[in-house]
Amino acid sequence: MSKGTRWTQTWLGGARAAGADLGYPGERLGLPKEGSGAVAGYGRRIVALLIDLLVAALIGAFLANVLDWSPGTRSLANTGIFALQAWLLTATLGMTIGKRLTGIRVIRLDGKPVGLGWSLARTFLLVLIIPAMIWDRDYRGMHDRASNTIVINT
Repeated sequence: MSKGTRWTQTWLGGARAAGADLGYPGERLGLPKEGSGAVAGYGRRIVALLIDLLVAALIGAFLANVLDWSPGTRSLANTGIFALQAWLLTATLGMTIGKRLTGIRVIRLDGKPVGLGWSLARTFLLVLIIPAMIWDRDYRGMHDRASNTIVINT
């Protein structure tokens, strides 16, 4: 048996395993490698998402108790509350509560504010889940690519 790499190791390892130099995330967009303005990593983004989901669930639980909602209505309300906070806070502040606590923010690549329209498109795709799970080499999900945004460290 050969001591070289097997074809599955390069295929499953991606382009970097095959020897391609893709640079660091955000390099081709003109962003720094590290520090403020660098592309936010997966960990911070996931923690921010979990915080935002928790905030939405707490608000939903409070409203469900006050308004005596059924479990189905509560579940739908939690999703709606999450979407509403993601849409409005990203559009106006460039960050949600979770992003603020984890030190990341959403910016448009052209330097303009995210705004209500692009934030709505981004949030709609985020709530669909699958588009947000498909990332490019700059850690931009389909929801970021569609709205011309990227998540960076503050």
